[in-house]
Order: sequence, then structure tokens, then C-alpha cells
Amino acid sequence: MHQRIRATLAEHIDTINALVDLTGEIAALAERGVATLKAGGRILWMGNGGSAADAQHLAAELVGRFERERPGLASIALTTDTSILTSVANDYGFEHIFARQVEAIGRPGDLLIGLSTSGNSPNVLRAMEVGARLGLTCAGLTGADGGALREQCELCLCVPSRRTARIQEAHQLIGHLLCDAIEAQAQAEAQANTQAGVQQDRGTGS
Repeated sequence: MHQRIRATLAEHIDTINALVDLTGEIAALAERGVATLKAGGRILWMGNGGSAADAQHLAAELVGRFERERPGLASIALTTDTSILTSVANDYGFEHIFARQVEAIGRPGDLLIGLSTSGNSPNVLRAMEVGARLGLTCAGLTGADGGALREQCELCLCVPSRRTARIQEAHQLIGHLLCDAIEAQAQAEAQANTQAGVQQDRGTGS
């Protein structure tokens, strides 16, 4: 058992260390997130199973707080409304559960992020098709060669592993890196706006 644990830890460390090669892509996605929010758009997240949990987790970090005090950021997980998920799955099919929501609430300029360890989740792929048609920016977090998702995204971060658990662990770290970068920029802008307001008040003598 000890040997198995050590082997798993070693594999995890190797996978995380390999993310250094994705630094540029992670930064590019973070910059796209910042630009989206600054323009009044929203970041929409989706995924299945553990990836659904990650989608909810990362949306919550932006709406609430990651590590800093700043205004709430517009972020929505498309995995949380059981009435929508079950009604769409029942009436149209499970592959439509995200696409229907993107069709209903997605706006041009929004950022749609799909998490799929294989890159071949039918409901994520269908939502990406709808998102691209409606003018959303489509991005993916996946593993190995990216599967079909890679071809449907403007930005696709592929964790260099074929082990689902290792990919999910890496997605959590990438998600935290994204939230940290987006939040740092949001805090800086909020502080700059506050300072500008103070200086304006002083200038008017109010």
C-alpha cells in the first residue's frame, strides 16, 4: 500500500511540474477572463462529474472571494440548477443540458469554459458549438491530446496525462491560477477606482 501511495504521489508531482509548459496558455486564458469581465461579460463553466464540481468551485471563487477583498465577479456554473438539467435531459437529451443554457443566457463576449478530462464529452462539445455560433469565446480544460474539444476551442489547455485523477487534480490547480490572476487584476482596478474617486472628491472640495 505504501508503495502504491508513493507511486501516485510521484505521478501527481510529475503532472503538476509539467504544467510549467502551459504557463503561457494559462496566462492567455486568465487575460481573456479579465477582458471578458471588464467588458461586462460573464465567465460560464461546465463539466460532468468531478468536472462539474470543479466548475461550481471555480465559479464560487470568482463570485465570492479567492484570497482578496474586491467586488464580486460575474461567473456562473451551468451545472447547478437541477430543474433545468433534468428537464432538458428529459425533453431533449443529456447532450443538450449545457447547450440549452448557453443558448438561453449566453451573450456575445461571454467566456465559456468547458472541463472534460477526455475532451470528448458530448454535452460539453454541443455547448461549445452553440457558444461559438452565438459569439462567445470558447475555452477548454482537458487532458492528453485534448480530444474533440481542442478543435472547438479558441484556447484549450491540455494537461499532459491520460489518468483522469491526475488531470482533475491539475485542473484544480489551473483553476486556482486563473482565479488568482483574475482576482488580482480586479482588486487592482477596484483600488485604482477608489483612489481616483478620493482624488476627485479632494479636487472638488467635497
